[in-house]
Amino acid sequence: MSDSVNEQPLAGQLALVTGASRGIGAATARALAAAGAHVILTARDAKALEAVEAEIHGAGGQATIAPLDLAEPDGIARLATAIANRWNALDILVINAAILPTLTATSQIEPQAFTRAITVNVLATQALLAAFDPLLRRSDKARVIGLTSAVARQPRAFWGAYGSTKAAFEVLLDCYGLEVEKISRIRVAILDPGATRTQMRARAYPGEDPNTVKMPEVVANRLVALLGEDFPTGHRERLTGNR
Repeated sequence: MSDSVNEQPLAGQLALVTGASRGIGAATARALAAAGAHVILTARDAKALEAVEAEIHGAGGQATIAPLDLAEPDGIARLATAIANRWNALDILVINAAILPTLTATSQIEPQAFTRAITVNVLATQALLAAFDPLLRRSDKARVIGLTSAVARQPRAFWGAYGSTKAAFEVLLDCYGLEVEKISRIRVAILDPGATRTQMRARAYPGEDPNTVKMPEVVANRLVALLGEDFPTGHRERLTGNR
């Protein structure tokens, strides 16, 4: 195998990353591009997306931005149509975007904030799977990776709103994986990044020293490495430690 193939194992592949404007999403987009993929970056903040795109292009990678609010009706369907008009298949779908509602007692969850979290964390996940399923099926080796949280499986006081949406998120991904594994080459995995230095983490743990938790690049590098492995649908892993 040539050095160029080793250096860019994802060359020729198309990847879509949600929540790609900062944190784990931005780091993942950069890592995917460094591995040779053409990365479609989506998030609400167009200026932040442009900055990530510029970094990727500056490093010699390929990226296209697609500003999108996942809560916007029909936005995901329009994005899928636009991508299908330009590319034949989608090889990698990384579902990273999520909303963390205010941490509060279950009896005091604010309905409007909870509804938006359900919309982005759950309903948008189903919409992404539905809209991109045809493009994923056209890939020779499609991979879907969802970023989750430990509170999806280990309930924690005051985390009811976020934890319940991530639990539903995991069920949707698991069910989709089981439905397509025998009739397509799509494989689905769930990755729990563990404690990571992100804005969401800072909001949840305002007194924490950010230097005590891992950088988003650690998660991104593991995600790209996972794409090179022959993992089965249903694969789950949690990153621990800071490296």
